[in-house]
Amino acid sequence: MKELHNHICKFIDLNDAEFEAVASYFERVSLRKKDIIYRAGDKTLDHYFVINGCMHMYFINDRGTEQTIQFAIKDWWITDYLAFQHKTVSEFYIQAVESSDVLRISRQKQEELLKRFPKMETYFRTIYQIAYGAALMRMKYIFDYSKEEIYFKFRDAFPDFVNNVPQYLVATYLGLSPEYVSKLRRKGTS
Repeated sequence: MKELHNHICKFIDLNDAEFEAVASYFERVSLRKKDIIYRAGDKTLDHYFVINGCMHMYFINDRGTEQTIQFAIKDWWITDYLAFQHKTVSEFYIQAVESSDVLRISRQKQEELLKRFPKMETYFRTIYQIAYGAALMRMKYIFDYSKEEIYFKFRDAFPDFVNNVPQYLVATYLGLSPEYVSKLRRKGTS
């Protein structure tokens, strides 16, 4: 759990004794590639911190196609934030893209954690602000750039990600077809 401690300490001061108590609220979960940790329709949602691996959140559109809306890689958090906050049914799936280790905390345990350690409110607020900012930048890319520019800007900003995540998932995240991403990849290497 040192990964979580290191991540928290980027945003707030948390000594070893405090972290030991904080860590007791989390459960470590190992996932195999393609394991689904929750499905659309689930109401009991947890919040996940990725220690290693890669997760993605998606929905299935009316044509039966998966549409990725969020990824989480090492040191990122993932959940359906709206359903988690409002205790409502989720409309999304979260799945391991590859074998992954995550830390899980339930909504109830997170509430208990925040009451016991109020400074963790600052940590989670900061995480939520960063996630919201990233979502806004994604929307800006979609509205401001051509499909080709979206791909190349994303590739330049996250080269390891583009090279390690299956091409079809990158395509669904960027709103492109896998065939078009394949064409752009060939174009970008020539």
